[in-house]
Amino acid sequence: MKKLALITISLLCSIVLQAQDIEGFVHRQLHTYPQSRLLDLYKSCFQDYMGAEHLVSDRQKVKAYLDEELCTTTLDDLMPWNYEPCGIDSNYYRVSIRTIKENVISEEMLLDAFIRSANTPKRPSVGEWSKRWHVIIDAIDQMQLGLPNYEQDKAFIDSILSAGKYAISHSPEYREAYHPHYRIVERGIFERELKPLIEE
Repeated sequence: MKKLALITISLLCSIVLQAQDIEGFVHRQLHTYPQSRLLDLYKSCFQDYMGAEHLVSDRQKVKAYLDEELCTTTLDDLMPWNYEPCGIDSNYYRVSIRTIKENVISEEMLLDAFIRSANTPKRPSVGEWSKRWHVIIDAIDQMQLGLPNYEQDKAFIDSILSAGKYAISHSPEYREAYHPHYRIVERGIFERELKPLIEE
């Protein structure tokens, strides 16, 4: 009986901690990016859990896209940070292309880190992500944030997950306000290879 009570208390504590972690993430996101919609909270969370939005098979295509992005943006277009953690657990980081423009790291280095991160063999299933998202959205619902287009965004996300997909774009409001230009890098690769150069 005592053992069952201890297990129950342990489970309740983990649920409370998880809710606190979710709330902490949401408050940080909305403080940093007040124009965020639910779509943007979702995107940061799935990037944290799933990594990049797709496997990378064509390096040249990915490099050409990065080259174009570098050519069509100025430093004034970019957020002032070099990197930021994704989502709740910081399993992945967003590394700004500012790091290339300011010669902090090379284009090849960021490209290589991004491709290795995208091609990780440990990618969770969409089903696993969907279960995790439902825990997150239940906590966000309780917060009653009054985000614009909340119910429409929630229904859209549900439709994506029901179709066996998970990746979405930032909201138009977020893109207009913050001009996101970054690549997703797995935490281990980021901390070993990029962070020391960025913080030097």
